[in-house]
Amino acid sequence: MPFAAKPEILSPRVKSGKKIFDDENLDLLSHLLDDFIKVPGTPVRFGLDGIVGVIPGIGDLIGGIASCILIIAAWVRGVSYGTVLRMVANVGIEVVFGSVPILGDMFDIAWRANRRNYALLTASIYEPRKYTIQSWFFLAALCIVLAALVLLPMLFLTWLITHVMRSVFGMDLHFHTWL
Repeated sequence: MPFAAKPEILSPRVKSGKKIFDDENLDLLSHLLDDFIKVPGTPVRFGLDGIVGVIPGIGDLIGGIASCILIIAAWVRGVSYGTVLRMVANVGIEVVFGSVPILGDMFDIAWRANRRNYALLTASIYEPRKYTIQSWFFLAALCIVLAALVLLPMLFLTWLITHVMRSVFGMDLHFHTWL
């Protein structure tokens, strides 16, 4: 009887690194980044992200890069694209507002993007439909706010130029005729 060799089946490489992105490790990471130090006698807590954010110029960028670990973990674990985009928006808000000296550091400590993102990650795994819809509404509201932040200064500048030209030169500008 001929001997038939069976092929060796190797386990995937991902399995060894899978433990890195489990809930316990990601909770610890978000805790270290956002709230592992408590100011005695107050409810104020901050983490490495708040400490590194004090370094001018590069601190918030380093904190943002560290925050990307949670976003990568969410993507690897199969969280919906809407929720991943919401997580990216949370980190973006933290980095942009956190880069303002002093006030930005206080905002960074209060915003806690990593704790928010960890909560989004775990909740969207256990209730994916609910958090996907909420994430899309959040992103739509964020787009409206960003559009307003772009359009309002343009409208104000148009109004200002019109009134300056009218008062200085007696000219009445009609922008609609230029289009």
